[in-house]
Parts: sequence; C-alpha cells; structure tokens
Amino acid sequence: MYPFQEIEQKWQTFWRQQNLYRAPDLPHKKYYVLEMFPYPSGGDLHMGHLKNYTIGDVVARVYWMSGYEVLHPMGWDAFGLPAENAAIKHGIHPNTWTEGNIRAYKEHLHLLGISYDWNREIGTFWPSYYLCTQWLFLFLYKKGLAYRAKDYVNFCPRCKTVLANEQVIQGKCERCDTEVTKRPLEQWFFKITAYADRLLEDLKLLEGHWPESILKQQQNWIGRSEGTEILFSFAEDSSIKLPVFTTRADTLFGVTFLTIAPEHTILDKLLPFMTQENRDNVLRYREEALQRSEMERMAAERPKSGVETGLHVVHPYTGERLPLWVGDYVLVHYGTGIVMGVPAHDTRDFAFAKKYTLPIRPVVRPVQGKLPAPEDMDDAFIEKGIMENSGPFSGMPSDEGIRALQKDLAEKGLGGARVSYKLRDWLVSRQRYWGAPIPMIHCHHCGIVPVPESDLPVLLPEHVQSFLPTGRSPLEDIPEFMNTTCPACGGPARRDPDTMDTFVDSSWYYLRYIDPQNENAPFDPEKVKRWMPVDQYIGGAEHATKHLIYARFINKVLYDEGLVPHPEPFLSLFTQGLVHKAFLFCPQCFRPVGDQEVLTKGDKQIHESCGTDLERHVEMMSKSRGNVVPVGPFVKEYGADVARIAILFAAPPDKDFEWTDAIVKGAVHFLDRIWKLFTEIKPTLCTTVETGDMSGPEKTLYIRVQQTIQKVVEDLRSFRFNTAVAHLMTLLNHLETATDVRSTYLDYAWSMYVRLLAPIAPHISEELWERLGGKPSIFRIPLPEYDPAFLYEDQVKIPVQVNGKVRGVVEVPRGSTQDAVTDAALKVANVQKYVAGKSIVKIIYVQDKLLNIVVRT
Repeated sequence: MYPFQEIEQKWQTFWRQQNLYRAPDLPHKKYYVLEMFPYPSGGDLHMGHLKNYTIGDVVARVYWMSGYEVLHPMGWDAFGLPAENAAIKHGIHPNTWTEGNIRAYKEHLHLLGISYDWNREIGTFWPSYYLCTQWLFLFLYKKGLAYRAKDYVNFCPRCKTVLANEQVIQGKCERCDTEVTKRPLEQWFFKITAYADRLLEDLKLLEGHWPESILKQQQNWIGRSEGTEILFSFAEDSSIKLPVFTTRADTLFGVTFLTIAPEHTILDKLLPFMTQENRDNVLRYREEALQRSEMERMAAERPKSGVETGLHVVHPYTGERLPLWVGDYVLVHYGTGIVMGVPAHDTRDFAFAKKYTLPIRPVVRPVQGKLPAPEDMDDAFIEKGIMENSGPFSGMPSDEGIRALQKDLAEKGLGGARVSYKLRDWLVSRQRYWGAPIPMIHCHHCGIVPVPESDLPVLLPEHVQSFLPTGRSPLEDIPEFMNTTCPACGGPARRDPDTMDTFVDSSWYYLRYIDPQNENAPFDPEKVKRWMPVDQYIGGAEHATKHLIYARFINKVLYDEGLVPHPEPFLSLFTQGLVHKAFLFCPQCFRPVGDQEVLTKGDKQIHESCGTDLERHVEMMSKSRGNVVPVGPFVKEYGADVARIAILFAAPPDKDFEWTDAIVKGAVHFLDRIWKLFTEIKPTLCTTVETGDMSGPEKTLYIRVQQTIQKVVEDLRSFRFNTAVAHLMTLLNHLETATDVRSTYLDYAWSMYVRLLAPIAPHISEELWERLGGKPSIFRIPLPEYDPAFLYEDQVKIPVQVNGKVRGVVEVPRGSTQDAVTDAALKVANVQKYVAGKSIVKIIYVQDKLLNIVVRT
C-alpha cells in the first residue's frame, strides 16, 4: 500500500524549504495561471473547492515542466457580506472570524501541496491592500469615472444594503434570495457605461479563448441596441425634455401617450406641476411599485398598470398634447426609462391602451395590405411595413423611414440615431461595516473632497458597537471615525460613512499579486508589464456578469493610462464544472438528514424521528445540504494525490459529476498499483534507449510509451485531464505485463511514466523520481517528448466486413495496399464462408483501419 502520509509530508516540506514555487519579479519566459480567490467566510474547504485549485495546480506544473517561469499565487477575498454575516451569526468581530478561516483554509491548501507562491499572499482586508483599493477609487474619481448621485437603487431588506444591478438575480438578492426593492439614496457609482462599447468590442479578442457561453452572457448583459432618441417637450415647461429611446421610430406618428418609470428622477421635477390629487396618486403608486421586484414588474402575464399624472408632453412633429402616465412596467434601467406608447404597434401598449381607454392610431401597414381601422384591431400589428399617416415620411418602408427620421430629428435638435445599453453604472456604496472605507470627505463649505493620497489608508475602525445591518452604515455611529478636517479648507468635515462593494476589491487583485509588498503604489508598472495579462484564469461561470465584467472595466481604465500592457486582463478563461454529492432528504421535516438519524429497513431508509421514507437527492456540495466532503479529513485518511486523481479522472474538468465512494476507491487502487509495481521492479533512471536492436516485446513497449507521451502531454495542455489519467492507467496495464523485456527498457518506460504522472499526482511522482535516481525536483525536469518514428506498430489488425458486418480480422504490415489486405482477408475461413459462390461488387478500404467486401447475394 502506498504510504502517502510520510511521502506527502516529506515533499511538501521539501518544496517549502526550497521555495520551489517562488516566481521571479521580472520573468524572461512567463506564464501566469490564476484561480479565482476564495471568500474565507466559514466552513471547511470541500471537494468542490478542490476541483478549482487542482485544475490550476496541474496547469502550473505543466508549464513549469515546459520551461516557463510560472506565477501561481493565492489570496483571500475577505471583505463583504458573507464574512460579515457569518461574524454576526457567531457573535465575533469580522476580522477575528476571517483570520481564523484563513488559517484553516491555508492548512488545507498546504495539506494538498498546491503549488502556490505564498510569498505573494494577499488579503483584501489588510490595510496595505485596501490602501490600494482606495487609491484606485481616487484614481477613477480624478478621471471622472467615480461620481456620487441620488438615484433609486436596489435595496435588500434582509442584508440592509444597496446592491449593484449585477448582484440582483431574477429580482432577488444574490446572497440571501430576498426580493429586492428600490430606495432613493445618494450613492457612489463607477461610470462603467463609458466603456460599454469597448467592453463589447473587445470580446472579439477573447473568442476561442473564453467559453462561448460566457461571451454571450456578457454581450447580453451589456445589451447594445441601435435605435433612435426622440425628445418630447414637457407641455407645462418646455425647458424640460423627456427623452425616449426606441428601435421603432417608424411608429412615431402613432404615439398616443408616454409612460415614465415610477423611480425616474425626472418625475421628481414634474411633481410640482401636478394637482394635489394626482400627486398623491402618483406618490402612492410609486411607493407600491417600488416594493415589487423588477422581475415581477416585467412579467409578461401580469396585467399592465399605471396612473395618470394629469400632465402632458408635446409631440415633436404634430405638436399634439399627449398624456403622461406613470407605469411600473417601464424600468428606469432600460432605454431612458421613458417609453412612447404606440398601442397600434406594440402588444404591451395595446393592452395598456385598452385597459385605460387610450387612443389607438395605426401608422404602419403591411407591405401587402391595408392600414387596419383601430376598431377592427384585436392586437397590435408589430411587424415592419410601410409608413402611413406619418407626415412627410408617409409611403416609406419602415427601415427607410427610420433613417430619414433620425436625420431629420438630428437636424432639428430633437434627437437622432443613438445607441442604448442595458448596462448601467456600477453602484459601489455599501451600508455595511466590513469593507474598504470610501476615501471621500464631505465639507459644509467645499462640498465633496477626496482624501489626499498621502493620508491613505482611511483605516476601518476596529471598535464598533454593532455590526447588525440597519440600512445605514455602522460607521456613522463612530464619531472618532466620522469627524475629520477638510483637506481643502481645514475646517470641520465628515468622512463618507459607506464602504465599498467587495467586487471593487476583486476587480484588480490579479495585479497586486505581481507586486504585493510594494509600499509606495498598488504595483510597479514595469513588473506588471512583464507578467500581465493573466495567461490562464480558472473559476466559476457564475461570475460572468459580475466580477469578470468589473475586472475587464478596471483593466481598461488602467490600460488607457499605460499602467497595464493589454486591454484585457485574462487571455484565457476556463470555467470548471461542479462537484455533486448525494444526501438524504426528509420530505416531512423538509430538511437534509444526517447518517445518525437514519434507520434502514430492507431496501428503505427511514427518518428515525418521524418515520418518513427518505429521498435521495444529488446536488452541488453545500454545508446547508449536509453533503460536503471536507478536504482536511479526507486528505488525512486517503492523501492529497488520491483526492487529485479522483477529481481529475471522474469527468472532464468543465463538466459536473457526482462524488462517490467508487471514484475514491478507484484512485486509491491506481496509486497502490503504481507503488507496488515500482517498488517490486526497482527501476533506475534512464532517459534514452537504443532503438535499433529492440526485441518484439521491447519495441511494443517502446511504441506504447511514445503513444502515451503524445496523448498525455496533449491532453494536459488541452484540459483533458480525465483522458490523460486514463492513458496512464492503460500504460500501467502494459507495464504490469512487460515481463520479457530487458531492464533498460523498463527503466526507460518508468522514467517517462513518472514525468507524465507528475502534474497529476505530484507527491508520489517526486518520490518515485528520487528513487529512480533523479535529482529533485521533478518539476524542474521537462515533460518528455515523443519519438515520432515510433508512434505506430509495424503490424496492424484490420477488421474485415462482408456487406457491412464484421466476419474476421487480418494482421498485416502497416501501410499495406488494398490488394494485399484483400488477399489476406480472402484467406480467412469465416470470410470465405460469406464470400463463397457470390460475386464481389466492390471493395472499400480505409487505410490501416477497415476492409469491407461488398458482394451480390
């Protein structure tokens, strides 16, 4: 049995003492591999985490063994709601909770022997790190990309904080699954929309290197839409303009009303023009609407609702006064938050007009057909066609009319061709304690003033009476933090009480790894230019429209300043599949059930406390489901290399799979076989053999080694780790039966085998390499290269078909002609049986693979 405890500890100590994984500051041939860093918010690392880190570790080791200087760092995404909520639950300070979890995580990662350069460790909650995050905030502020504005923002009633649009999933908080509402608040934003076009355009740089699904998600989230902006004047005050964005400007003359989103800031300007009754109705409607999630408001099956304002806008061409409504089916983050109501040509507007008895005015007819009468319409005509009743644009096809309208609107100063985006500016303020303080000061005389860079970091105070979320920042209740002096006038002032979204911390962390001890700047641009961009990024697909967009945005801002060398931070992205595990669930108690609560009766498993038959569920590993396999206890029982083999062999790394005992047993058996055979044979190091005088079995073994080298190296470089392991298992089968070859050839085979195994099972490979007589470390030895002259055996076995059915097999020299193979086939008794007495119509031959004899029956 493979003695993993002593061997894994031995080599982990060696790697640590030798600083084996330490990367140079200025590499000559670099490769930067990075896994998304974890939230140390509690609980053990489990096999779901291990999959991510194992994939990155294999990649790093492959590139070390390919002659690269590899940067493979690790750190902690420690600020934010997960850590703070856990600390509140356990009644301790978030810093104490976080530090304890980091110690546990690091212990597990050391047990696994993952090849991290721990000299580059970072923690986003360290003052030395968030000083740089605050510097980044000021950098964006000075470039006009960070601003403060009052807006209706997403608010989670449970987390008691605002959320960015990207943190709202189907109308719910991504953290706690609570329905999100809207609140008017003064908040800080990053102007990510200024980079919308480049974020979209540069996706082309990533094609073929990022998963297509991730590129598509980002494309949809940015949501570029070409259309027309049209300015409607407010009838009661023509200085106020209401902009509408539409992709169907050809229906402009069919507008009979305008609808504005209830949370739109323009609405506040219009309230004073309303009668008291209408104002009360609008405010009541707004309050009700903002309690509904955007998902609920947009539901297609939900009846559209609205409220009259009693106000009007002026049609830019006809001068007609059109009624202005407030409707919750209009969302402020889509288009301009104001839509023109065209009931005759929009299904939603048609239903709204029917409900509130608003006019329906057809202005586009089918290409082959007549303009319908409003009273005859059962639904809107939504196709493009020919414009009618549209002034000078009548008779134009829709697309031609849209272009003409755009030109005319632009000339009149009433709008024109525009591009709209679904993407909205990144809301970065959080009303929580555990985050980087926003480095801005509010002065009664000077307004908003940035903290001087020389005064950074603005330290997060340690002593806080309560971390419980209330909807306002706990920092507001700490006078010694809040009260300060204005750096501009020297008068009394107050700090900004909010902290930054944790996604700000992770938007640039890949740069800090390159220069983590820099006390004068976030990083040295020269070092960054030598290491960036990240060559291989590995992480979860769930970050497609959050972290991955934010990081791309920040990188582009820094690129514009010449601080980073490439417009994209991550050249290649790999998204790993999930690890699932079965657990027992009680439908009566509606919760997962632990093994100690289970009674077994025949083939049934019953919940002891309630007598209910238990259900077997298979889901992603999660502490709440009680189906995690913790890394620490597992590695202590089976070893790190077993964990790695099990993870890598179970399925392709981008696919989900179920963790089972059979997977573990298979990995244990594989390593035990390697150890047993190696220690019995006791091979010695041999890197070349004489190929001219090989016996038949020796040549066969040599060819199989070359084939394995070709397949495994290609698989390792292409993320086909499961098939790489399978090829190594196959070669092990050959090694077990290779008893009639000279020891030199076995030595050579084992010397190649151990080098191929090394990226997958590093501990046992280091040990076997040393026992072969190799000098540690094996990871400073190149991966083997195959001998192209010996990829194939001289003889091949070719199946012989008669009329498409296999009737025999012939063994012939590789490259034999069709005639030679046919002659050999016709000598096979079973083939003769099916050919005798029949005329051969034709022969189909696939070189070295198949012969099919077609006969007439």
